[in-house]
Amino acid sequence: MVNSRIQPILMFQGNAEKAMKFYVSLFPDAEVLDVVRYGPNEPGVEGSTKKGRVSIGGQSIIFIDSTVKHDFSFTPAFSFFVECKSDEEIGYLHSELSAGGTVFMPLGDHGFSRKFAWIGDQFGVSWQLNLA
Repeated sequence: MVNSRIQPILMFQGNAEKAMKFYVSLFPDAEVLDVVRYGPNEPGVEGSTKKGRVSIGGQSIIFIDSTVKHDFSFTPAFSFFVECKSDEEIGYLHSELSAGGTVFMPLGDHGFSRKFAWIGDQFGVSWQLNLA
């Protein structure tokens, strides 16, 4: 039996802290739990995020700035699913998360939900918003 803790990790290329602050600003129960930064003579850019942790909706998420340049980013194959409690909440999150991003499925009735949207935010992270 496995008793390991499983957490999502999001890898950025220099803007992990900006993403952490943005997400925490959107959700009232969210908070930055801790941030460890690269120091002098370490492989990452000094001051960038070696490892940060954010709590959103009770879920702990790890954020890092990669020390290696890479040609890949986030994919919609992984997304955060948010159960919104009101029209105001889903409208607000849709507006904020889609700004500078990509709308995969516009906010509306798609048959399986009376109000749903699937978007990629300005950082390329995918979000599914559903009115519960």
